[in-house]
Amino acid sequence: MQRTQSAPWILRRKFSDRGDDVKFLEKLKRGTILFDGGMGSYYSEKHGRDPEFCELANISHPDRIERIHREYIDAGCDVITANTFGANTVALDSAWKDVSTIIERGWYIAQKAAAGTDVSVFADIGPIPHIENADNKSEYLRIADRFLELGAENFIFETFSSFESLSTTAKHIKNRKPDAVIICSFAVSPDGFTREGVSLARIVQAMSADENVDVFGLNCSSGPNHMVKLIREIKAPPKPLIAMPNAGYPTLVGNRVFFENNSGYFARGLVELAGAGASIIGGCCGSTPEHISKTRRLFDEKAGIVRAAAAPKQSVEIEKAENRLWAKLESGKKVFAVELDPPANSDIRAFMDGAQKLRDAGADAITIADCPISRARADSSMLACKLKRELDIDPIPHMTCRDRNIIATKALLLGLNIEGVNNVLVVTGDPVPTAERGTIKSVFNFNSVVLASYIRDLGEEFIRGPFRVFGALNLNALNFESQLRHAKEKLEHGVDAFLTQPVHSPRALENLKLARRELSGRILGGVMPIVSYRNACYMNSEIAGISVSDEIIRRYEGLDKEQASRLAVSLTTEIAQSMAPYVDGYYMITPFMRTDLICEIMKNLK
Repeated sequence: MQRTQSAPWILRRKFSDRGDDVKFLEKLKRGTILFDGGMGSYYSEKHGRDPEFCELANISHPDRIERIHREYIDAGCDVITANTFGANTVALDSAWKDVSTIIERGWYIAQKAAAGTDVSVFADIGPIPHIENADNKSEYLRIADRFLELGAENFIFETFSSFESLSTTAKHIKNRKPDAVIICSFAVSPDGFTREGVSLARIVQAMSADENVDVFGLNCSSGPNHMVKLIREIKAPPKPLIAMPNAGYPTLVGNRVFFENNSGYFARGLVELAGAGASIIGGCCGSTPEHISKTRRLFDEKAGIVRAAAAPKQSVEIEKAENRLWAKLESGKKVFAVELDPPANSDIRAFMDGAQKLRDAGADAITIADCPISRARADSSMLACKLKRELDIDPIPHMTCRDRNIIATKALLLGLNIEGVNNVLVVTGDPVPTAERGTIKSVFNFNSVVLASYIRDLGEEFIRGPFRVFGALNLNALNFESQLRHAKEKLEHGVDAFLTQPVHSPRALENLKLARRELSGRILGGVMPIVSYRNACYMNSEIAGISVSDEIIRRYEGLDKEQASRLAVSLTTEIAQSMAPYVDGYYMITPFMRTDLICEIMKNLK
């Protein structure tokens, strides 16, 4: 077949009796390859939610799946993907034996549909939903092994939001079948991040460096127009790119999701994606054989056009703001970060009065908890902005992963940065109490490690920095080695410093010394005055992450309020002084709004 050398040429399908003799990468050298479109959304459009997961139709209605494959082949695609995207034990809530059968049937249905053509078949593997204590790594490997047993040599991992197990699985496949083709595709929203906070820049970096990945790119989450912009941001990719946008953005009618029929617009978008640098194009959610057919016709009609040059991304110089708190830490000053509980109502007077007293006594920062123990309180970020504006003190709002998805989190971070709040403490967050889970739903799109990584990536492009991320470190953990490993992981993913749990025992102090030796980040050692014998018992028994030695508890026994307060100041000062060689500052937790105690302790330490 003749083609124009500089054109965005797309392979034409040829029917023959030899089947798929030409290797996929050889096809890719000839020109742009057209994948099929959506399976799940198109199946629902044709057959409703029967069954609920279209992968189950591999067993219950194989004829329906085969017809859809054939519709895409007749529409002119060069590749079909097996109906196995959600074929895993978690998504289908099924035993591995059943999932294995679904994979086998899905693979054979696709092979049967492509028989007699030169259409390639790809094993389709989607992300396994995360559940606590699940071994997803082993699940990916056995899914890959099942496909390899069936003879698969082309694999696509699509709609991923992180790198979870991708590198390990790709290496495993290549070890077993060195000539296998592996495509890794990520669901990146128009703002350049996945729902788990991984930036497009980090995806390009990781996929470019992975020798076992042949092709990488994007699918889902974005429509054609936004995906073109994202693909153009990938400068001089070292590997072929794949781009498979959604048909657009869905609307909800009744209880069903619908995509507008914009197949002509979609086809023009795929042509533009090829011009922007994608070597492989196709459709994701909402796309149908009609979308693919119009894309094929459009390419055939425009086979002589010259590929458009990728438009350079317009960079905007963002003015960088000073981070006063971090400058103090880097100068060697031992800083005081004092935690104040946000109010449970809208009466802010006591909170602001306390913050002002602490500032005047020498506090360098005020930290604000984010709805501690899953009880609603005034928003920590809004209070942080108020403190910054009215008292000119550096706040450290806590930010949990429990209550916000990635969109809300980004919006909040941008707002904080605009207000000059450039420090946050990231924590996964306390779970909602069991008794309330029927009416209150947690979000938990990501954990503190992922959130820290997201903030780091965000800071490279979108915010006035330097934005500094603090993490939590529990010195009272029974298995502190595990805490240290987790802390090192946090440092690798963007955490700059740690706020520790309070030290009230010799074991906690020894763990602090170990942390100082093992961790490269700054450490603000936790101190918290104990105000009474009852308070000591309560903290030791009912507050997670805090351990009070028996000796300290005994020292409070029989003391009145004034005596207990004096002991609190002297004992906390003594503990803080013993921590001094191992910390870069102090994280001081104010009990019951007793700012008077904190001010006196700071005076002693100064």
